[in-house]
Amino acid sequence: MEADVAAAAGLPREHEVVDRLHRHLRAWLGAWPPTEEVTVATSASRTEPGWDGAVRPFAGVSTPEGTVLSVAPDCVDAVRGAGPTLDDVLEALPDALGQPGGVVGRGVYRYCLAPVEVDPIGEWVPATDPDLPAWLRPFGGRVLLVREDGQYVAGLGIKRHDDLGQELAVATEEPWRGRGLARALVGRAAGDILRRGGVPIYLHGRANTASARVAAASGFPDRGWFILGLPTAS
Repeated sequence: MEADVAAAAGLPREHEVVDRLHRHLRAWLGAWPPTEEVTVATSASRTEPGWDGAVRPFAGVSTPEGTVLSVAPDCVDAVRGAGPTLDDVLEALPDALGQPGGVVGRGVYRYCLAPVEVDPIGEWVPATDPDLPAWLRPFGGRVLLVREDGQYVAGLGIKRHDDLGQELAVATEEPWRGRGLARALVGRAAGDILRRGGVPIYLHGRANTASARVAAASGFPDRGWFILGLPTAS
């Protein structure tokens, strides 16, 4: 029944979304799914500019079944030799990547198989729109904007990691919080991404309970996955 509803709404089946996610992670990390506690891989994404033009020589995704760590090609051997457990590898990783003293950050990694149904909200506008708030401009492409009486009140940008992996970032101005705007924006954007052939991704800090509530209410459950990363050079 749920599959029929999804098809009627123009949404893909759940197994199709999972396949998109796996293909995105294989390309972005260099391997997926993890085959042991720690799988160390590399990919072109570790040496090429990302969605914002920054090069990230390290990225990782951890699940209850195992972790894939993706590092620059010249660091693979050093990271693989760091130890048998994830804690061993993460402790040695900053030195192996030439960032002594660095600490690997860990945030919650969520993805959406079926977004919640929401009333249409906001409008897609170019990220070059001169009236956009500064935080939305770096996303490029189109961003989703809510205005009231011509005033910006909430917005959503997309970090386009590749044609498949589309990470959402949302914010609401303080006077308009608590009205469900972020949930509605995330739900609309997730549905649009799924219909266009991508997979919506939502990341947030482990202590960010407000963001966690938005994600869960929008159709992004917590599956016990984590995103791993190091700060990029400024």
